[in-house]
Amino acid sequence: MNLSPLPAIMLEPLVRAALLEDLGRAGDLTTDAIVPKDLRATTVLSARQSGVVAGLDLAMLAFRLIDERIESTLECPDGGEVAQGQTIASVSGPAGAILTAERTALNFLSHLSGIATATASIVNAIHDHKAKIVCTRKTTPGLRAVEKYAVRAGGGANHRFGLDDAILIKDNHIAMAGGIRPAIERARASVGHLVKIEVEVDTLAQLEDVLALAPDAVLLDNMSVEELRHAVSMVAGRCITEASGSITAAAAPAVAATGVDMISIGWLTHSAPILDIGLDYRDS
Repeated sequence: MNLSPLPAIMLEPLVRAALLEDLGRAGDLTTDAIVPKDLRATTVLSARQSGVVAGLDLAMLAFRLIDERIESTLECPDGGEVAQGQTIASVSGPAGAILTAERTALNFLSHLSGIATATASIVNAIHDHKAKIVCTRKTTPGLRAVEKYAVRAGGGANHRFGLDDAILIKDNHIAMAGGIRPAIERARASVGHLVKIEVEVDTLAQLEDVLALAPDAVLLDNMSVEELRHAVSMVAGRCITEASGSITAAAAPAVAATGVDMISIGWLTHSAPILDIGLDYRDS
């Protein structure tokens, strides 16, 4: 997997804000009171269940921001599969600092690994088909870049990152524009040649109208498997086809078998369960 890490300058504000939220107004009262200041410790990040790892850069940054003397060794990189009980990384250094950063590190690592694991499960389920699994803009405010990174770590791909990188004409746009044709014509007249135009359609009749206007992609929303199969036949390769609308892991293989190019799934980023990961103390 060719997974490029996100630049540290993008990650530090997220991790710093999370640490400050946790430290509050008085710092880590429990650790400061109990753990000797000069105690050093070695700990390991362990997978409590099998899955795909994502978010290690954020987790390790959380430890370093609390104390730059903390050192880490990665045993499984982002995008790698781990079995239950497997060590993901070792973390050593001042014991108190490790404990102070623990929850923030695990919050990022468990959440993003959960997204990567959910993505991988669907990617693997449709591996016999050409369709790509893509995420949406249904992300946690402030965490879009890292959540979309986690989708890539799971073998998926990304849809729009924001409102500014493509045009997606949805039902409300069409209604307010007075129809599909004026919506597409206004969109095409207002953007540069590198900006793609995608149109959402709910019915095969709408799709027929849209195809006459030659969009770059069509979003086939909440269509049945039979309707999707018919839609792909109608498109006949003239533009990218994207299936969307409450697609579950169980339903994804049948949707992929219709021949669509993309399957967009919002719950990958807004509802995927975490991957249970713990920090275990080994020695001092």
